[in-house]
Amino acid sequence: MQPSHLLTLFDWSADRIQAVLQRSVKLKAVRRLRAQRHTLSGRTIALIFEKASTRTRVSFEAGVANLGGSTVVLQSRDTQLGRGEPLKDAARVLGRYVDAIVMRTFAQATIDEIARHAGVPVINGLTDLSHPCQVLADVFTVMERRHNWRSLRWCYIGDGNNMANSLIEASAQLGLEMVLACPDGYRPAAEHLERAKQMRTPLSVVTDPRVAARGADVVITDVWTSMGQEEETQARQKAFAGYQVNADLMKLARPEALVLHCLPAHRGEEISEEVLEGPQSVVFDEAENRMYVQQAALEVLLGVGE
Repeated sequence: MQPSHLLTLFDWSADRIQAVLQRSVKLKAVRRLRAQRHTLSGRTIALIFEKASTRTRVSFEAGVANLGGSTVVLQSRDTQLGRGEPLKDAARVLGRYVDAIVMRTFAQATIDEIARHAGVPVINGLTDLSHPCQVLADVFTVMERRHNWRSLRWCYIGDGNNMANSLIEASAQLGLEMVLACPDGYRPAAEHLERAKQMRTPLSVVTDPRVAARGADVVITDVWTSMGQEEETQARQKAFAGYQVNADLMKLARPEALVLHCLPAHRGEEISEEVLEGPQSVVFDEAENRMYVQQAALEVLLGVGE
Protein backbone atom coordinates (compact mmCIF):
# COMPACT_ATOMS: atom_id res chain seq x y z
CA MET A 1 0.00 0.00 0.00
CA GLN A 2 1.40 3.38 -1.04
CA PRO A 3 1.72 5.96 1.74
CA SER A 4 -0.02 9.33 1.59
CA HIS A 5 2.06 12.42 0.90
CA LEU A 6 1.78 16.20 1.00
CA LEU A 7 3.39 17.31 -2.25
CA THR A 8 0.79 19.97 -3.09
CA LEU A 9 -2.55 20.80 -1.51
CA PHE A 10 -4.18 19.20 -4.56
CA ASP A 11 -3.11 15.91 -2.90
CA TRP A 12 -5.50 16.46 -0.01
CA SER A 13 -9.27 16.64 0.20
CA ALA A 14 -11.06 19.53 1.85
CA ASP A 15 -11.92 17.21 4.75
CA ARG A 16 -8.27 16.30 5.34
CA ILE A 17 -7.20 19.94 5.19
CA GLN A 18 -9.94 20.85 7.69
CA ALA A 19 -8.85 18.03 9.98
CA VAL A 20 -5.27 19.29 9.96
CA LEU A 21 -6.39 22.85 10.65
CA GLN A 22 -8.55 21.75 13.58
CA ARG A 23 -5.75 19.61 14.98
CA SER A 24 -3.42 22.62 14.66
CA VAL A 25 -5.70 24.56 17.00
CA LYS A 26 -5.33 21.85 19.63
CA LEU A 27 -1.58 21.52 19.16
CA LYS A 28 -1.08 25.25 19.60
CA ALA A 29 -3.21 25.31 22.74
CA VAL A 30 -1.45 22.40 24.44
CA ARG A 31 1.98 23.82 23.65
CA ARG A 32 1.02 27.07 25.36
CA LEU A 33 0.16 24.94 28.42
CA ARG A 34 3.32 22.82 28.04
CA ALA A 35 1.05 19.80 27.92
CA GLN A 36 2.05 18.15 24.65
CA ARG A 37 1.55 14.43 24.18
CA HIS A 38 4.46 12.61 22.59
CA THR A 39 2.53 11.44 19.55
CA LEU A 40 5.75 11.15 17.52
CA SER A 41 7.63 9.16 20.15
CA GLY A 42 9.87 6.61 18.45
CA ARG A 43 9.46 8.31 15.05
CA THR A 44 12.36 9.72 13.07
CA ILE A 45 11.85 12.35 10.37
CA ALA A 46 14.48 13.08 7.70
CA LEU A 47 14.77 16.75 6.71
CA ILE A 48 16.54 17.22 3.37
CA PHE A 49 17.57 20.71 2.33
CA GLU A 50 18.77 21.57 -1.15
CA LYS A 51 17.67 25.17 -0.51
CA ALA A 52 18.69 27.33 2.43
CA SER A 53 16.17 27.43 5.26
CA THR A 54 15.40 29.16 8.54
CA ARG A 55 11.68 28.78 9.31
CA THR A 56 11.22 25.42 7.59
CA ARG A 57 14.14 23.81 9.36
CA VAL A 58 13.50 25.21 12.83
CA SER A 59 9.73 24.73 12.72
CA PHE A 60 10.06 21.08 11.70
CA GLU A 61 12.92 20.30 14.09
CA ALA A 62 11.25 22.00 17.05
CA GLY A 63 7.82 20.66 16.15
CA VAL A 64 8.99 17.05 15.94
CA ALA A 65 10.99 17.37 19.18
CA ASN A 66 7.99 18.85 21.00
CA LEU A 67 6.00 15.73 20.10
CA GLY A 68 8.75 13.38 21.23
CA GLY A 69 10.22 12.49 17.86
CA SER A 70 13.67 12.96 16.40
CA THR A 71 15.02 14.43 13.19
CA VAL A 72 17.95 13.78 10.89
CA VAL A 73 18.96 16.90 8.96
CA LEU A 74 20.67 16.44 5.60
CA GLN A 75 22.08 19.21 3.44
CA SER A 76 22.59 18.27 -0.21
CA ARG A 77 26.37 18.60 0.28
CA ASP A 78 26.17 15.97 3.03
CA THR A 79 24.58 13.30 0.83
CA GLN A 80 25.39 11.26 -2.23
CA LEU A 81 22.64 13.16 -4.07
CA GLY A 82 25.17 15.91 -4.70
CA ARG A 83 27.44 13.33 -6.36
CA GLY A 84 24.82 12.01 -8.72
CA GLU A 85 23.19 9.14 -6.81
CA PRO A 86 19.85 8.34 -8.46
CA LEU A 87 16.96 9.84 -6.51
CA LYS A 88 15.09 6.54 -6.46
CA ASP A 89 18.04 4.79 -4.81
CA ALA A 90 18.41 7.44 -2.13
CA ALA A 91 14.65 7.43 -1.50
CA ARG A 92 14.46 3.66 -1.08
CA VAL A 93 17.35 3.66 1.39
CA LEU A 94 16.09 6.62 3.42
CA GLY A 95 12.63 5.09 3.60
CA ARG A 96 14.10 2.09 5.42
CA TYR A 97 15.73 4.32 8.05
CA VAL A 98 13.08 6.93 8.81
CA ASP A 99 9.32 7.23 9.20
CA ALA A 100 8.79 10.29 6.99
CA ILE A 101 10.78 12.62 4.75
CA VAL A 102 10.53 16.40 4.46
CA MET A 103 12.31 17.92 1.48
CA ARG A 104 13.04 21.52 0.50
CA THR A 105 14.32 21.59 -3.06
CA PHE A 106 14.07 23.33 -6.42
CA ALA A 107 12.25 21.14 -8.97
CA GLN A 108 8.89 19.60 -8.13
CA ALA A 109 10.00 16.57 -10.14
CA THR A 110 12.69 15.89 -7.52
CA ILE A 111 10.29 15.54 -4.61
CA ASP A 112 7.78 13.65 -6.79
CA GLU A 113 10.50 11.10 -7.57
CA ILE A 114 11.42 10.78 -3.89
CA ALA A 115 7.76 10.18 -3.02
CA ARG A 116 7.36 7.48 -5.68
CA HIS A 117 10.13 5.35 -4.20
CA ALA A 118 10.51 6.19 -0.48
CA GLY A 119 7.75 3.95 0.87
CA VAL A 120 7.10 6.48 3.66
CA PRO A 121 5.16 9.78 3.71
CA VAL A 122 6.90 12.70 2.01
CA ILE A 123 6.15 16.35 2.78
CA ASN A 124 7.00 19.23 0.48
CA GLY A 125 8.89 21.77 2.59
CA LEU A 126 9.10 24.01 -0.51
CA THR A 127 9.72 23.58 -4.22
CA ASP A 128 9.74 26.12 -7.02
CA LEU A 129 6.20 24.98 -7.86
CA SER A 130 4.48 24.70 -4.49
CA HIS A 131 4.71 25.67 -0.81
CA PRO A 132 1.82 23.76 0.82
CA CYS A 133 3.00 23.94 4.46
CA GLN A 134 3.21 27.71 4.29
CA VAL A 135 -0.26 28.10 2.84
CA LEU A 136 -1.72 25.74 5.46
CA ALA A 137 -0.18 28.09 8.04
CA ASP A 138 -1.67 31.09 6.24
CA VAL A 139 -5.15 29.58 6.28
CA PHE A 140 -4.78 28.58 9.94
CA THR A 141 -3.66 32.12 10.84
CA VAL A 142 -6.75 33.64 9.22
CA MET A 143 -9.00 30.95 10.71
CA GLU A 144 -7.79 31.90 14.21
CA ARG A 145 -9.06 35.45 13.73
CA ARG A 146 -12.08 35.15 11.44
CA HIS A 147 -14.74 32.54 12.14
CA ASN A 148 -16.11 33.16 8.62
CA TRP A 149 -12.71 32.60 6.98
CA ARG A 150 -14.13 30.47 4.18
CA SER A 151 -16.40 33.27 2.99
CA LEU A 152 -13.77 36.02 3.00
CA ARG A 153 -12.25 37.68 -0.05
CA TRP A 154 -8.57 36.72 -0.26
CA CYS A 155 -6.01 38.43 -2.48
CA TYR A 156 -2.40 37.83 -3.36
CA ILE A 157 -0.21 40.56 -4.86
CA GLY A 158 3.14 39.79 -6.46
CA ASP A 159 5.02 37.07 -8.30
CA GLY A 160 3.12 34.05 -9.59
CA ASN A 161 5.50 31.81 -7.67
CA ASN A 162 5.12 28.77 -5.40
CA MET A 163 3.12 30.81 -2.89
CA ALA A 164 0.67 31.91 -5.57
CA ASN A 165 0.38 28.34 -6.82
CA SER A 166 -0.34 26.94 -3.35
CA LEU A 167 -2.93 29.65 -2.72
CA ILE A 168 -4.60 28.47 -5.91
CA GLU A 169 -4.49 24.92 -4.52
CA ALA A 170 -6.11 26.06 -1.27
CA SER A 171 -8.71 28.10 -3.13
CA ALA A 172 -9.64 25.11 -5.27
CA GLN A 173 -9.82 22.63 -2.39
CA LEU A 174 -11.60 24.89 0.10
CA GLY A 175 -13.68 27.08 -2.23
CA LEU A 176 -11.97 30.31 -1.17
CA GLU A 177 -12.65 33.43 -3.21
CA MET A 178 -9.18 34.40 -4.39
CA VAL A 179 -7.88 37.21 -6.61
CA LEU A 180 -4.22 37.18 -7.64
CA ALA A 181 -2.52 40.26 -9.07
CA CYS A 182 0.60 39.40 -11.07
CA PRO A 183 2.38 41.28 -13.87
CA ASP A 184 2.31 39.92 -17.40
CA GLY A 185 5.03 37.32 -17.71
CA TYR A 186 4.88 36.44 -14.00
CA ARG A 187 1.56 34.60 -13.81
CA PRO A 188 1.07 31.46 -11.69
CA ALA A 189 1.58 27.99 -13.19
CA ALA A 190 -0.74 27.44 -16.16
CA GLU A 191 -1.53 23.88 -15.06
CA HIS A 192 -2.65 25.14 -11.65
CA LEU A 193 -4.92 27.74 -13.20
CA GLU A 194 -6.41 25.17 -15.56
CA ARG A 195 -7.02 22.67 -12.77
CA ALA A 196 -8.67 25.35 -10.64
CA LYS A 197 -10.86 26.31 -13.58
CA GLN A 198 -11.96 22.70 -14.03
CA MET A 199 -12.86 22.60 -10.32
CA ARG A 200 -14.96 25.77 -10.78
CA THR A 201 -12.84 27.64 -8.26
CA PRO A 202 -13.90 31.24 -7.41
CA LEU A 203 -10.52 32.53 -8.54
CA SER A 204 -9.27 35.18 -10.91
CA VAL A 205 -5.91 36.59 -12.02
CA VAL A 206 -5.53 40.29 -12.79
CA THR A 207 -2.62 42.61 -13.53
CA ASP A 208 -3.78 45.58 -11.45
CA PRO A 209 -2.96 45.18 -7.73
CA ARG A 210 -5.61 47.78 -6.89
CA VAL A 211 -8.30 45.53 -8.37
CA ALA A 212 -7.11 42.64 -6.21
CA ALA A 213 -6.88 44.70 -3.03
CA ARG A 214 -10.24 46.45 -3.36
CA GLY A 215 -12.58 45.04 -0.72
CA ALA A 216 -10.15 42.30 0.30
CA ASP A 217 -10.34 40.72 3.76
CA VAL A 218 -6.92 39.07 3.46
CA VAL A 219 -3.91 40.56 1.66
CA ILE A 220 -0.94 38.28 1.00
CA THR A 221 2.39 39.02 -0.65
CA ASP A 222 5.83 37.49 -1.11
CA VAL A 223 9.28 38.52 -2.31
CA TRP A 224 9.65 39.54 -5.94
CA THR A 225 12.91 37.62 -6.36
CA SER A 226 13.11 34.11 -4.92
CA MET A 227 16.16 31.92 -4.32
CA GLY A 228 17.82 31.02 -7.60
CA GLN A 229 16.49 34.11 -9.37
CA GLU A 230 19.05 36.62 -8.14
CA GLU A 231 20.25 37.41 -11.67
CA GLU A 232 16.73 38.60 -12.48
CA THR A 233 16.56 41.08 -9.59
CA GLN A 234 16.80 44.26 -11.64
CA ALA A 235 14.28 43.12 -14.24
CA ARG A 236 11.88 41.95 -11.55
CA GLN A 237 12.06 45.21 -9.60
CA LYS A 238 11.07 47.00 -12.78
CA ALA A 239 8.26 44.55 -13.59
CA PHE A 240 6.82 44.72 -10.06
CA ALA A 241 6.92 48.50 -9.65
CA GLY A 242 3.49 49.41 -8.30
CA TYR A 243 2.93 46.01 -6.68
CA GLN A 244 4.10 46.99 -3.20
CA VAL A 245 1.69 46.32 -0.35
CA ASN A 246 1.77 49.70 1.36
CA ALA A 247 -0.56 52.02 3.24
CA ASP A 248 -2.09 53.43 0.05
CA LEU A 249 -2.91 49.98 -1.29
CA MET A 250 -4.31 48.86 2.06
CA LYS A 251 -6.78 51.75 1.98
CA LEU A 252 -8.56 49.82 -0.78
CA ALA A 253 -8.93 46.71 1.37
CA ARG A 254 -11.42 46.37 4.19
CA PRO A 255 -10.46 48.28 7.36
CA GLU A 256 -10.07 45.05 9.31
CA ALA A 257 -8.13 43.24 6.54
CA LEU A 258 -5.27 40.99 7.61
CA VAL A 259 -1.81 41.18 6.02
CA LEU A 260 0.32 38.07 5.55
CA HIS A 261 3.86 37.47 4.24
CA CYS A 262 5.69 34.14 4.39
CA LEU A 263 9.06 35.78 5.19
CA PRO A 264 11.82 36.66 4.74
CA ALA A 265 10.55 40.08 3.68
CA HIS A 266 12.36 42.68 1.62
CA ARG A 267 11.05 45.74 3.43
CA GLY A 268 10.56 48.61 1.06
CA GLU A 269 10.13 46.31 -1.94
CA GLU A 270 7.09 44.01 -1.93
CA ILE A 271 5.85 45.36 1.42
CA SER A 272 6.42 48.61 3.29
CA GLU A 273 7.85 48.74 6.80
CA GLU A 274 4.71 50.56 7.92
CA VAL A 275 2.40 47.75 6.85
CA LEU A 276 4.65 44.87 7.92
CA GLU A 277 4.92 46.30 11.43
CA GLY A 278 1.38 47.69 11.50
CA PRO A 279 -1.73 46.56 13.39
CA GLN A 280 -3.14 44.61 10.44
CA SER A 281 -0.03 42.45 10.08
CA VAL A 282 -0.18 38.89 11.41
CA VAL A 283 3.12 37.94 9.80
CA PHE A 284 4.89 36.68 12.91
CA ASP A 285 1.89 34.70 14.15
CA GLU A 286 1.80 33.22 10.66
CA ALA A 287 5.46 32.19 10.99
CA GLU A 288 4.79 30.55 14.37
CA ASN A 289 1.84 28.65 12.96
CA ARG A 290 4.07 26.81 10.51
CA MET A 291 5.07 24.54 13.39
CA TYR A 292 1.54 23.53 14.36
CA VAL A 293 0.24 22.76 10.89
CA GLN A 294 3.35 20.72 10.17
CA GLN A 295 2.96 18.78 13.41
CA ALA A 296 -0.65 18.09 12.48
CA ALA A 297 0.33 17.06 8.95
CA LEU A 298 2.89 14.60 10.29
CA GLU A 299 0.36 13.12 12.72
CA VAL A 300 -2.19 12.67 9.95
CA LEU A 301 0.27 11.14 7.49
CA LEU A 302 1.72 8.79 10.12
CA GLY A 303 -1.66 7.86 11.57
CA VAL A 304 -0.86 9.00 15.10
CA GLY A 305 -2.32 11.62 17.41
CA GLU A 306 -5.94 12.15 18.28
